[in-house]
Amino acid sequence: MVARRKVAVVGVALSDCGRVDDATPYALHAQAARRALADAGLDRSLVDGFASAGLGTLAPVEVAEYLGLRPTWVDSTSVGGSTWEVMAAHAADAIAAGHARAVLLVYGSTARADVRAGRRTGTLSFGTRGPMQFEVPYGHTLIAKYAMAARRHMIEYGTTIEQLAEVAVQARANAALNPEAMFRTPITVDEVLSGPMIADPFTKLHCCVRSDGGAAVLLVAEEYVRDCRTSPVWVLGSGESVSHAAMSEWPDFTVSPAAVSGRLAFERAGVRPAEIEVAEIYDAFTYMTLVTLEDLGFCGKGEGGAFVEKGRLRVEGGELPVNTDGGGLSAQHPGMRGLFLLVEAVRQLRGECGERQVRRRDDSPPRLAVASGTGGWFCSSGTMVLGAG
Repeated sequence: MVARRKVAVVGVALSDCGRVDDATPYALHAQAARRALADAGLDRSLVDGFASAGLGTLAPVEVAEYLGLRPTWVDSTSVGGSTWEVMAAHAADAIAAGHARAVLLVYGSTARADVRAGRRTGTLSFGTRGPMQFEVPYGHTLIAKYAMAARRHMIEYGTTIEQLAEVAVQARANAALNPEAMFRTPITVDEVLSGPMIADPFTKLHCCVRSDGGAAVLLVAEEYVRDCRTSPVWVLGSGESVSHAAMSEWPDFTVSPAAVSGRLAFERAGVRPAEIEVAEIYDAFTYMTLVTLEDLGFCGKGEGGAFVEKGRLRVEGGELPVNTDGGGLSAQHPGMRGLFLLVEAVRQLRGECGERQVRRRDDSPPRLAVASGTGGWFCSSGTMVLGAG
């Protein structure tokens, strides 16, 4: 039996993000990929694994061809926003088993520019076949599903709309420290509550921004770490889980599949939630952050509201800095944002985040981080624990 190799993230990058009106999704893929390889200091000839989803008829074949790659290991798993944590876990397993030496994960989207140019509408349809056929006729939109879940949590546990608004306020506070964030002007709880209603109880600022942008992450086997220009960030453990497609099959609106993926990731990493120093959590809506914090074990079920209302999520002075770049609520959200979580987690562990850098008491960067992506309407979850080299 071949010994399993350790796996490290050695290259991360974003493409141009925010308002990008003059690029195609393919171009954003390529830009992010080139930057990630340059970040690692490795040549693309080393890359023999490739993972991508969301673009092309034969993803990742088309994107790999566009990038000039001929991989011998591929993955196109598509489970919404958690796709990238799940793909990264698959890639790490393949590298550890000796099936690949270096795997590149890439994503790019012009979601904002496409709407502005009339290439697509603001509401993306998930189709009307399968279990969807029983919900679509009633106008049950994606945001409405999240709003229903949030309302259930409020009823069950007394969570307040002000507590949910605090998630948006603290995300914006973190974004204010990130020069690349799309929105940086501080906001207040009152401003969140007074915004236009989108889906009760969510007003506009409870919802993520719509942006353009791409990201890339390069994972390699341990023997290639010495050739890199960056410090390695090790994959310590991961977990994945799916819950439901139809809302009627969701056992409990107050529990996300992160309750399973998080438990598995922490067990496999051999660490406890209390040891995590920075968390990057999918935040298409404020409720996602709150309930995922509960399900990952940072607080008890039903305690998320009280947990977030005391500034704990802030880079400056927070006990558990969350979405340190400003998250999908303020920094950028071009669609399936899970890869951006991994990029920010790695940058934090390498101490490269400038004004928004999380620091320990001795002023050193954090040693442990978690990235947890969510797909669909809490349909899937992928969680990965990362450790500094």
